[in-house]
Amino acid sequence: MTLALKNVVRRVGAETHIHETSLELRPGGFNILLGTTLSGKSTLLQLMAGLVPPTSGRIWFGGRDVTGVPVQKRKVAMVFQQFINYPNFSVYENIASPLRVARLPEAEVRTRVGRIAELMQLTPFLQRRPAELSGGQQQRTALARALVKDADLVLLDEPLANLDYKLREALREELPKLFADRSCTVVYASSEPGEALLLGGHTATLHEGRVTQFGPNTSVYREPRDLATARVFSDPPINTAQVVKEGGRIRLSEQVNWAAEGSLRDLADGPYTVGLRPHYVQPASGRAAGVEVDCNVLIAEISGSESVVHFDLGGLTWVSLSHGVHAFKVGVSARFELDVGRCMYFAPDGARVAA
Repeated sequence: MTLALKNVVRRVGAETHIHETSLELRPGGFNILLGTTLSGKSTLLQLMAGLVPPTSGRIWFGGRDVTGVPVQKRKVAMVFQQFINYPNFSVYENIASPLRVARLPEAEVRTRVGRIAELMQLTPFLQRRPAELSGGQQQRTALARALVKDADLVLLDEPLANLDYKLREALREELPKLFADRSCTVVYASSEPGEALLLGGHTATLHEGRVTQFGPNTSVYREPRDLATARVFSDPPINTAQVVKEGGRIRLSEQVNWAAEGSLRDLADGPYTVGLRPHYVQPASGRAAGVEVDCNVLIAEISGSESVVHFDLGGLTWVSLSHGVHAFKVGVSARFELDVGRCMYFAPDGARVAA
């Protein structure tokens, strides 16, 4: 069933937590709310659930106006980062509790609890109480209790944040499969661009209580319509700099400039912001495929099979993300190659003007 927010606004006192928002979220895939802390993700989920009312606007679900309908009267499953379990119940009874409320036959309760417990790697802990579990196991219990319900609307607020890396990666792969044959609408809040891409579906990017863009997640990632969206959907953060278009050249500085080719030829002369994602900034190869720059290394990190280097580029701190292990020394000059053909250009008001 489709969840539709129509001109929804949420204010608390003099503060606007959600600016006027219209969204249509459909079943059949994940709907991702992507944004940093305090961008409005949790508030939107609370509005969708009926935990808080909109100041103005309407919320429709399955063709019915549910504005003002309390959460107890909706068929909603929720999991938030701050997990909640019943402390006096075993893990089994915690997971089974919504099924018992629905008065399902005991045989079906056992089957459904067993299936979701196996998926969440909770089978050995079914007779334990939450106080006897690790934080990650408690979060998995809360997640299992929500997923075992046959809810029409499933709201997940960064539900994997407290899990260890391996389990988090495994569940990111399993969750889309779990919902593939269900007709429910799933809304998943995340602060990680990589997670949004892995889960698939559609993504709404949020910045300071505003939805800046909504669409298929790969489209939003590849074609952000403004600088705010590009910043939200980039990890490590997108590199930005002020440039000037002068005739046939784009100038970041006297030392760093490049030809205005393709659609850039028709771009009016003047100031712009250029954005270049870190994986398009690589250690210089000597093949002169891009613009090479000499800079000072500020931070060098090796993360698994990737190297992340923060460097000073004429007073700007830029980031390079490259595959493999590269030994850069802090404080030492290094040469990097900018794939300027991948640059995005934004007008002074933030709107994207060219690829």
